[in-house]
Amino acid sequence: MSDFFSGGWSQFIALVTIVSLLACLALLIIAARRRPMAQDNTTGHVWDEDLKELNNPLPRWWMGLFVLTVLFAAIYLALYPGLGSYQGSLGWSSASQYQAEKAKAEKAIAEVYAQYTSMPVQELAKDSKAMGIGERLFANNCASCHGSDARGSKSFPNLTDKDWLWGGEHENIMQTITQGRQGVMPPMAAAVGSAQDVKNLANYVLSLSGSPHNSIAAQLGKSKFAACAACHGPDGKGNTAMGAPNLTDKVWLHGWGEEAVISMINNGKTNVMPEHGSRLSPEQVRVLGAYVWSLSNK
Repeated sequence: MSDFFSGGWSQFIALVTIVSLLACLALLIIAARRRPMAQDNTTGHVWDEDLKELNNPLPRWWMGLFVLTVLFAAIYLALYPGLGSYQGSLGWSSASQYQAEKAKAEKAIAEVYAQYTSMPVQELAKDSKAMGIGERLFANNCASCHGSDARGSKSFPNLTDKDWLWGGEHENIMQTITQGRQGVMPPMAAAVGSAQDVKNLANYVLSLSGSPHNSIAAQLGKSKFAACAACHGPDGKGNTAMGAPNLTDKVWLHGWGEEAVISMINNGKTNVMPEHGSRLSPEQVRVLGAYVWSLSNK
């Protein structure tokens, strides 16, 4: 495949392009020469007994447009890339134009966000213009997972409540947006014991939130919760430093009920929030973070 990137191919493409333009002019010159082919100015071709093909000259306006088209192509190839690796006398490239437009857009955006860089989150949340920008940023970057109303769905957190896996302060939210998050619940069945032990533990976990459960099984599973306390805490209220969920909530991110909890203990779970720091500027992250913060701090 390296042969396709050698200098010879560039020269070949340039040669073919130039020859094609010259061939177009040569074709025009040849076609413009009118040679009488019969006394009645026909080519000798007849259809349907009386339909004859005439040998009229090419219209001058059409010939003029043809020549202008070839001249335009020649001028274009002299100014812009097109002849192999030749970059054109203007030095234009799509990459340079993209960078210029990007820099222009970033400058315009920076002017819009400059007024919000030092505002506390409480003031940002009260600024209707800032929240309008934040709402549009949310719709473009977050709504596909968390929903247009930010209430989430199964496996996608609800951003309108006070229950935050990684902390609900403005700084925590900005860090989540910028760096993303990866929550990992490892399979714990081996550490818990038998299948019955897993079932008992599931009922104990359900009892922490007052969900329907088997009270006898819950008592038997209480001692097994020691395997979970390292992350979720001895009281099951979670740990925002590790992204460990609060098990005393009645709303469960990945489903609820005995079967859902048993499946989580047996199989574990990995949930990923992708990073947006490469897509959004720090100023945009600040405004978006304030908007998300405002959803749970009305």
